[in-house]
Parts: sequence; C-alpha cells; structure tokens
Amino acid sequence: MTASTTRQVDGRSARWAGYREKRRKELVDAACNAIAKHGPDVSVEQMAEEAGVARPRLYKYFNDTGDLGAAIAERVAEMVTDELAPMFNPSGTPREMIRAAIGAHTNWLAEHGNLYRYLSMNSATGEAGQNVITDVKTVIARQVIGLFQHFLDQFGIQPPVMQPLAFGIVGLVESSAGSWQEDPDGLTLDELTDWLCDWTWCLLDRSLQSYGIEMDPDLPLLEGDSAEE
Repeated sequence: MTASTTRQVDGRSARWAGYREKRRKELVDAACNAIAKHGPDVSVEQMAEEAGVARPRLYKYFNDTGDLGAAIAERVAEMVTDELAPMFNPSGTPREMIRAAIGAHTNWLAEHGNLYRYLSMNSATGEAGQNVITDVKTVIARQVIGLFQHFLDQFGIQPPVMQPLAFGIVGLVESSAGSWQEDPDGLTLDELTDWLCDWTWCLLDRSLQSYGIEMDPDLPLLEGDSAEE
C-alpha cells in the first residue's frame, strides 16, 4: 500500500468515526426524547421510533442494549450537571444562594423526572467502575461544597463536616423531590423547595454555630477581610 493510499484510507476512517460519533449523539438525544414521553420503562422499539429508524439500525452505532443504555445515562448525567452548574455561582444573601441552587435542582427534577428516573434505574458503569448516578451526585455535591465554602471563606475556616453535609443535602433534595413526584399530597413544588431551603439552612446554621459562627441568612455576605472585622 502506497503512502497516498494509506492517507486516503486514514481519511475515510476519520470521516466515518466523526460521522458515527455525530450519529450516536443524535440517536441518544432521540432516545432521551422517547424516555421523556414514555417514562423510564421505555422500550428500545420506542426509542428507535422516536429516532425514525428500525431497531436493528440502532445497533449499527451501538454494540448492544447495554452500550445504548450507557450512552443515554452519560447524556442525562451531562444534562443534569450542565444545567445546574450556573446556578451554583454565589451571589446575594445566603438564603438567596441556597434558594437559587435548590430551586434549580428541584425544578430540573420536576421537569425531567422521567429522565432522572431512567438514570437511577439504568445507571451505567464505565470503564473505571464508576456508577453514573453516583458521578452526578458527586458533581452536584462538589458544587454545594463550593457554595458553602463561599460562606466559610468569609471566616477563614474549612471545617471537615462540610463534605458529608453537602452530600447529605444532595441526598435530601433528591429523595424529597422523588417522593413528591410520586405523591405531592397537596404540596406545590415551590412549597417543597421552600421547605428544603429551610432545612438546608438549619443544617448549615447548626454546623456553623458549632464553630462559633453566627450568620444572618438575609444579609449579604461581606467581601474580603471585612467579614473578619
């Protein structure tokens, strides 16, 4: 094989790989739409129908059902973390920051409940052995830790309790929102979010008090060294 022929073959391979990846993403997005419509127990046939292809055609781009499920789980995980990340940008009073973060989380779960339930039911495990739903919770918890740290930087402390507290709050929000979706029992989403914000502040405030810190949730945080004066 000549160098010219090799380049042509390599070029075709690269173009096919690029097209295949693009097509996989399109099919995964169609599958996500099918899940949103039909629920977490959606069939592969319904996913294929949403994509406008026959079921066997899907497996030209995915090795098997497990590969398809893993790709969907990874896409939903991206959606969760991408959409929630901007809401963890600290600004305003502590109560406003907490409300923005928790409100974004509960609203996403309410609007995309079928996708999140699918993720929970079909959480894929990657090459490193990491469970995707655990990955999502870890990313969100890290963002919560960053939010808490914004409070704590005002006082120059880094209490080790913040990490388990952040993971606990993520679990509280997720499980509470999941329970609410199954049976609201007269509680509105805004009311649920308000309760979750109150509970979160109580947990954070109690933790801060154990380190001798008193903070008003309705006063903006001071910037720089002025917080320590």
